Amino acid sequence: MTEAPLPDRLRAYLGHQSLIPVWERARHRLERNRLQLTGAISVDLNEEAATRLGGLLRRPYAAGSARLQLAALDEALHRSAAAAGLVAVLGALTGPLVDRAAVRDQKASAWSQVWSALDTGLAAAGLANASWAPAFADSVRRSGLLTRAGAPAAHAAVNAAVAVLVEIADGTVLSGGEKLVESRWELGELASTTTGDAHGLDDGTLTAALVIRAIAQAAREPAPSSPSERRALWETVGVTKDQVSGTVMVWALRPPGTHRWSTMMTDRADLGLVTHLTLHELRAMADLPLAKPGQRVYACENPQVLQAAIRASAPEPLLCFAGNPASAGLVLLSRLIADRATVSYHGDFDWPGVRIAARLFDRGATPWRMGAHDYIDAVNNLNANARLALSGAGAATPWEPGLSAAMEHEGIAIHEEALLPTLLADLSGRANSPVQS
Repeated sequence: MTEAPLPDRLRAYLGHQSLIPVWERARHRLERNRLQLTGAISVDLNEEAATRLGGLLRRPYAAGSARLQLAALDEALHRSAAAAGLVAVLGALTGPLVDRAAVRDQKASAWSQVWSALDTGLAAAGLANASWAPAFADSVRRSGLLTRAGAPAAHAAVNAAVAVLVEIADGTVLSGGEKLVESRWELGELASTTTGDAHGLDDGTLTAALVIRAIAQAAREPAPSSPSERRALWETVGVTKDQVSGTVMVWALRPPGTHRWSTMMTDRADLGLVTHLTLHELRAMADLPLAKPGQRVYACENPQVLQAAIRASAPEPLLCFAGNPASAGLVLLSRLIADRATVSYHGDFDWPGVRIAARLFDRGATPWRMGAHDYIDAVNNLNANARLALSGAGAATPWEPGLSAAMEHEGIAIHEEALLPTLLADLSGRANSPVQS
């Protein structure tokens, strides 16, 4: 709104310090009432203010409480040398007025468009009926994640996040598929394709936060709180930060053949060294066999098992996924299975652990001492003072339904370290019983 040009004498008259409370009250009332000149304001006048208002309104006022009609003030100002109404004069004296109700309406409309874009975007991505989608949308609304950014930035981030979900959803946990898929995208490439900016999905961006929240909701995982947890979630849908930083650890893996890389791996195994294989390396050596047909390769969840195998100089090859397998681990698993090796996996006997095991078994790994009797034996051998209660939602163990039933009954979590003597016996070839449960 254009400020009224007030003559200098009138500006000095109306802008006197004694009248400041009058104009502040009038401004407050108008801004809350869509700038409508209705109703009245109550003010306390000192002698100076009473005299000046009396001169403006052409009626006597005494010091003390007074009730002023906004319409009367408006009319008096129109008659004055200002030749303008109350709203314009207040703008000249105190700065442009804001129709706060209109601003609220505009904000509400802008946020309505943001939430509509989120809902219609999920529908356009074919995810509106995904079991996780309603909870995801609700969590975004309640979290304040978008509202802290403001509607324009939020709208742009929602549109970009939907474009990312469209690109990565097919065959992943987002669309009801596998929870672990091999790498299909590098993060920078995906960001360039979907947001137009190679850094558009970096940690700290609003778009990345939305996509990560969606992946976590679909995977039924807690919201990540560290870079490593965010990396792991990206990798569940086939997105890697790069091909060189994520690795899978291997011990005593001796690929057959005379290729320089195969002999290098054998030399490292003979030297008693652990090798960290990257996605880049596995792809660069994609044509080479990693194991002989029928060979058994062991795999574990916890690096402590790998460390124990190193200390024991265990001769059997062992992979370590260090928790939920990263892309490099999944590629290595697929390669070994393609070579017709038997990959026997052991993990923690807790709910996250058996979920990881189930996903790996679905991809072709076989159980390694992951049966109900293995769990019961471990519980019975556990020191009573070292027992850790199971926590979180239960999980199915389709390779042996009795395992989940036993875990529910005992209510005790067993980590891999508790089975180290047995696992090391297998890795050393000293076991007297089959390792596959």
